[in-house]
Formats: sequence, C-alpha cells, structure tokens
Amino acid sequence: MAIKLIGFAQSPTTRRVVLTLNELGLPFELEPVTDIKTIKTEDFIANKHPFGKVPVLYDGDFVIHESRAICRYLVSKYQKDAKIVLIPDDINKAAIVEQYLSYETSYYDPPLSKILYQEVVNKMYGKPTDEAVVKQALEETEKVLDIYEKVLEGKDYLTGEYSFADLLHTGCAQGIYAATAHSDIFEKRPNVKRWIANLRNRDA
Repeated sequence: MAIKLIGFAQSPTTRRVVLTLNELGLPFELEPVTDIKTIKTEDFIANKHPFGKVPVLYDGDFVIHESRAICRYLVSKYQKDAKIVLIPDDINKAAIVEQYLSYETSYYDPPLSKILYQEVVNKMYGKPTDEAVVKQALEETEKVLDIYEKVLEGKDYLTGEYSFADLLHTGCAQGIYAATAHSDIFEKRPNVKRWIANLRNRDA
C-alpha cells in the first residue's frame, strides 16, 4: 500500500522524513499542511498525533508520528531492499552512527531550531523575532560547530561514509540556508562547509 506523509513541506522535521524516503527510494504522497488549524482539530489529535503536530506517516494501515521515530522505522523496514546503507549491520559502526545521532539531538538541533522558529515560524504567523533568543542560539551554534570542525577533519561525512546521522543533520542546515541570513556559521569553517555542501548536493 502507498506511503502517505502529512507535514509542512518546508519544515526541518518533515524534510527529515522526505530525505529518508528519497534516500531509500520509496515512492510516497505528501499531504501538505497549509493551515495550522487543521492539525489542532479533535479528529487530528485523536487519530493522528496527540499533541497536534506533524509530520505523521501512513504506511498502509500503520500510522506513526514524530520525525526521528518515523525515519528510524523506515530505515528498519526498508533499508534491506534499498541501494543505500544508512545504519550499518556491523555493531561497532552502527554504534558510531548512534553516537552522532545523539550529537544531533542533544547539541546541534536545539539552537538551530530556535533560530528557525524565531526567524521563520514567527514571521509566518506575523509574530516578532526575539533577537536576544537568536543571538544566544547563534552563540550556542558557534560552539557546537567548532567541535564539528574538529570531528570532520579529513572526512566528508561524520563517520567517514554517508549515514543516517548525516541525513538527520540536513534539515536544519537547509532551513538556515533557505530562509535566514546565517549561512556563514557553516561557511566560515572549512570542514563543516565541505560536509554541509556534501549533504545539500545529494540527489535526495
């Protein structure tokens, strides 16, 4: 049965899922959310996401929400039939992928998400940007990317080869490039710049 994805097409969380689907070569239907009110209805909360959020994925009769959980589900179910390996079978290599996934969740995503929320989401709904929040988030991001600059020394990707960890880092980076004036936080670090360029230039 067909895969259907409900989400805001330009949001980093929806992008994560779209990238995973594309990397795995899976056809899908995107049902874009154009009005936030549609995900706050009683029906949506009761049947799709109890917090009234997106993305939500339908794989036949199976329904799952939360972008990272959706992506892991897709990799677990479909990687064996795909032309790409996002999480290696080797336990040590898989553990290193998980290590960088933890970096993404704990250190990389939080400040970048704050920037995108202030400068993209608030603007979308006519709310003012809190410049103090943006300033602090940029400072946090600078510190995180200083560490990534060292981690990426001599490597095109976090583990040396493209993996699920790199994939999950892509959405926020693309958002920064597409919708803010802060791409210099990536561009001024040679190793980070090369890595981000590799991610943004993938066919998926």
